[in-house]
Amino acid sequence: MKPTTLIGFLGSALDAGPFSPARWNRWRPSVSICMQDDLRVDRFVLIHGSQHARLAGQVAADIRDVSPETEIVLQVMDFADPWDFEEVYGKLLDFARGFPFDPEAQDYLVHITTGTHVAQICLFLLTEARYLPGRLLQTQPPRGAPSPVGSWDAIDLDLSRYDSIATRFAEASAESASFLKSGIDTRNPAFNRMIDEIEAVAVRSRAPILLMGPTGAGKSQLARKVFELKKLRHQVSGPFVEVNCATLKGDSAMSALFGHRKGAFTGAVADRPGLLKSANKGVLFLDEIGELGLDEQAMILRAIEDGRFLPVGADNEAASDFQLIAGTNRNLMEAVAAGTFRDDLFARLNLWTFTLPGLAERREDIEPNLDFELDRFAQREGTRVTFNKEARARYLAFATGPAARWAGNFRDLAASVTRMATLSPTGRIDVDAVAAETARLARLWSGEPSGASGLEALLGADGLAEIDPFDQAQLEYVVTVCRQCASLSDAGRRLFAASRRQRRSTNDADRLRKYLAKFGLDWGAVTA
Repeated sequence: MKPTTLIGFLGSALDAGPFSPARWNRWRPSVSICMQDDLRVDRFVLIHGSQHARLAGQVAADIRDVSPETEIVLQVMDFADPWDFEEVYGKLLDFARGFPFDPEAQDYLVHITTGTHVAQICLFLLTEARYLPGRLLQTQPPRGAPSPVGSWDAIDLDLSRYDSIATRFAEASAESASFLKSGIDTRNPAFNRMIDEIEAVAVRSRAPILLMGPTGAGKSQLARKVFELKKLRHQVSGPFVEVNCATLKGDSAMSALFGHRKGAFTGAVADRPGLLKSANKGVLFLDEIGELGLDEQAMILRAIEDGRFLPVGADNEAASDFQLIAGTNRNLMEAVAAGTFRDDLFARLNLWTFTLPGLAERREDIEPNLDFELDRFAQREGTRVTFNKEARARYLAFATGPAARWAGNFRDLAASVTRMATLSPTGRIDVDAVAAETARLARLWSGEPSGASGLEALLGADGLAEIDPFDQAQLEYVVTVCRQCASLSDAGRRLFAASRRQRRSTNDADRLRKYLAKFGLDWGAVTA
């Protein structure tokens, strides 16, 4: 049996008694629970206030007398108001987050007979939410003749009328959702609703989770955050194991996933545990699961359902207890119809399926993610880089506009911020850096080669050579926008959207016409 740790409050009234042998004639819950014939307590974390230190010492001494094998840990926790839900819940939550829980090695009991009703309710909520990874216990005094030994049992509470603590509990859930978003204040309603659902599933279910969406939409990062949230709630103790299934080809796929025995094939000079075994007690993230072969899919299905699989060259099965998160940018229903993905595996994965939208579908989230990427650059490189006001406005106008395709999704955004920050040695990204970067992105998404970007076809090699590189970058962007618009006026409105709001009268078409004429171009030549 695993050792048992008991966590509970000192009962300032129920545990009190005369400091004389007469105290043994009455029932005291904290002492009683260590006197049970069918319950062994190896460690007792006894929470008490500073003003009750003498009583805590007496109770600890009495527990040692009746249960010498029990280690007593006196935990001081003072409350300005022990009936204040916010204060009690907050301090107990801090205690739970800082306690070195190890559910794989120990069992935990949470004693809620003692303490105020507020403390009991908070302990219930924290245990239900798995911040305290144990069972709730209640002790009762004996019936009939007075005796120091009572009884104990599992309990339940009706918390429906405690609205204020329910609100605080909802805030803790919101914190978990923010954790899954890496603290980014995302604004897309559909995405936020999806994250709320993923948070609920992550903390309440061990069933497989399927993350679908285009490359670069953040599937890998979200999978890791789900793992970290489950670890924070003491729901997993093993590692996060990630593998891109597109890299597993041929015979090596079986060995990598399920392991092999020494001598199973040429080159197998030692046993290999495999990724499934490595993920025991943790989370296995199979990215691009649609790239696996049918044989590997069959073994993955067996491992999900039974927790068992056969390593290559082995006579006996191996076992692994892991939670699976799968990712794919393919339409698995089409793959099932085409016969390249097993329908039984898809049915098993399809219980919790979430489709992550691309960045182009979440344009309102570009600005908070822009700040997130700047913070990541600062952490990675040790240098804080910021935009000046005009440069930031210009970049966001481009990034959120229709010309921005974001074909690589968040990878494109991360690379874009990294380029601008790296090429801004003063620590300030200015309008010149933004102009060069937006032209680079427009060129990237258009599929045109770097450098001339199609301008040479319009101006000729000699004409292009007469234009400064800065003007080339700006002109490339203007040409790209013109080709996406139906008219000169439409292109002008898009290109001069910020400046036109500051003027009472506008003639964007004329302004664009004059700009093109500066390089010997006109609307017809550009859009031909």
